[in-house]
Amino acid sequence: MKLILYRCLILILFSIPIFSCVKKGGSEKTTVRFLNRPDNGGGWKELIERFEKEHPDIDIDLVEGPDSTNIRENMYSTSFLAGESTYDLAFMDIIWVSKFAQAGWIEPLDNRFTLKMQKEFLPGDIAGSIYNGNIYRVPMRTDAGMLYYRKDILKQAGLSPPETWNEFVDIALKLQSPPDVWGFVFQGKQYEGLICDFLELVWGAGGDLLDEKGIVRIDEPEAISALQWMSDILNRYKICPPGVTTYQEEESRHIFHEGRAIFMRNWPYAWTLSQKDGSPIQGKIGIIPMVHKKGGKSAATLGGWGFGISKFSKNKEAAWKFIKFAAGYEGQKILHFKNGAIPTRHDLFKDKDILAESPYYPDLYKVLLTARPRPSHPRYSQISDILQVYVSKAIVGQETPDIALKEAAKEIRRLINR
Repeated sequence: MKLILYRCLILILFSIPIFSCVKKGGSEKTTVRFLNRPDNGGGWKELIERFEKEHPDIDIDLVEGPDSTNIRENMYSTSFLAGESTYDLAFMDIIWVSKFAQAGWIEPLDNRFTLKMQKEFLPGDIAGSIYNGNIYRVPMRTDAGMLYYRKDILKQAGLSPPETWNEFVDIALKLQSPPDVWGFVFQGKQYEGLICDFLELVWGAGGDLLDEKGIVRIDEPEAISALQWMSDILNRYKICPPGVTTYQEEESRHIFHEGRAIFMRNWPYAWTLSQKDGSPIQGKIGIIPMVHKKGGKSAATLGGWGFGISKFSKNKEAAWKFIKFAAGYEGQKILHFKNGAIPTRHDLFKDKDILAESPYYPDLYKVLLTARPRPSHPRYSQISDILQVYVSKAIVGQETPDIALKEAAKEIRRLINR
């Protein structure tokens, strides 16, 4: 029954009229189509108009789908499973790449997207676009976790931003005054955001979830120490509000935005909102990479979106022309100013217009250079679902970190070997 309902939902999603196109191509032209969320800022509309002016023989159809990332992934998957050429391009979340590539739904781009071209993009975004040695995605917009801090409060106390876990806890304990002002807020709810936060700590301790060969490493001492620290900041040091285990991005941001936390782990979008007129923390915050274990190195969990070419497309050459234009300097700059997209090209972090609007970009760039993609595995979503359960159990005190990760590792190994 659930399967039938699921299929019905997908059919409905394909048929309802809210999925409008930015521009419908004429039959005398080559039409290239892709699915994305609604173009609220108008950046895609402007980008497409500029491309079509330079390429009058090609029409680009942007199918504006739902905001839900999971539903759009299902829409792409349903079309590709049927071998349909509905979409010439796949505008992919970084964690879709391995699934789509392993299924044979998207084309390797090695002969088009050369190594020389790849060097123009942030290294983490390139790494997240590769599966089994081939590159399948051209990065269009990036995202990475970072540590926000109240630079005014630290400066007044004569303190520098922390680099290690111990320094972080010491500063948080010294400066917090709960329940009015807490030391730290993050994404503690049982969902993908929790894993993004957790992996930054695992990597910062020298550990990993899966290694390059796909071997499960999440029950090794480095990862256990990361989960132990995550549990300690809630249950031992008590530098986080008790409700943090229900927080996603916005709940964390609101606490920090209201001046009720010294530190916050979140994504770059929070900076823009914090600098708006009337913000209580306007001009009072700084950003640094996430703190690491002593002897380790900071790392940021990478997010982001990019283009792949559908194996089933009949217009692959036209699709590639659009990718090159969209991912180029001017294309990404349009999306930055219109839609707030963070570029994936090195040179745009030196652009005078962007720096005038976003003076924090040099600090953001440092964080992005430490960004790492989540494991490139076709079953990553299921792996994450398992890990979410056990990380959550540990931080709420239902299970010790070592036992939680040993149980998680057993289930993940069973999944991978199934």
